[in-house]
Amino acid sequence: RKRAPSPIRTTTDAPIAARHRSPAGRKEQTPPRSTARTAVRSCWPSFVVPSLLGKSFHRITHIRKDRTDAMSIDAGSKATQSQTPTIENRKVPVRRPNAAYRSREYLSDKEVTALMKAAGNIGRHGERDATLILIAYRHGLRVSELVSLRWDQIDLQQGLLHVARLKQGIPSVHPVRGPELRALRRLQRDYPDTAYVFVSERKAPLTADSARKIVGRAGRAAGLDFQVHPHMLRHATGYKLANDGQDTRAIQHYLGHRNIQHTARYTELKPDRFKNFWRD
Repeated sequence: RKRAPSPIRTTTDAPIAARHRSPAGRKEQTPPRSTARTAVRSCWPSFVVPSLLGKSFHRITHIRKDRTDAMSIDAGSKATQSQTPTIENRKVPVRRPNAAYRSREYLSDKEVTALMKAAGNIGRHGERDATLILIAYRHGLRVSELVSLRWDQIDLQQGLLHVARLKQGIPSVHPVRGPELRALRRLQRDYPDTAYVFVSERKAPLTADSARKIVGRAGRAAGLDFQVHPHMLRHATGYKLANDGQDTRAIQHYLGHRNIQHTARYTELKPDRFKNFWRD
């Protein structure tokens, strides 16, 4: 009679002691548990996670600079907490208040004229830079509104400019006067077939950083004693209209302010309020 085949035992089912036999067939002494664990680790590839001894071994990905393992059997899959940077290690210097850089945040009408004249004499794009300053000053545009201005917002025939305000501002339609119309027509001839009004040599719209550099460079060329940025032109518009005696509510809609308190600041420096204080 044939004997029934015995069940096949795999290598993983066999005890550890049975897998450590001598060539003569004698049963060797069972190695210590730590030695067996080391042998199991060495015979398996690093990407396999065995569980022969009742414990799971996580792969050690790399050694850190402080000579500690990235992952271990004790740490498991817990993320290692990195050291929190301190204030002494920061590289970016703290920006000082605006009063440390300049005494005021607006320009006078005379300073804006000098700014446009200086911008027109710099580089190959002087006409474009002078027009950029003129449009920003006449319509109180923010730098983002200025560089995103398109030709479909300007009606040169009727002399109108459709202003799309940012920061939830009130959109409005501004009249375009003679100096602006002449400058815009020259700009359209110099940069034809463009969707945006102010573009670079590659017919791409200028960025906000480019506009800041243009205005700052013109301020240095004009000989101004303080740093100039494009938002000073918007403040210059508000102070110019307030000093001319324009209605505060009309200035609010012209600049696109939602809250009239933002417009009332331009009436604080109106010189006509104090002209009757002293009569010598």
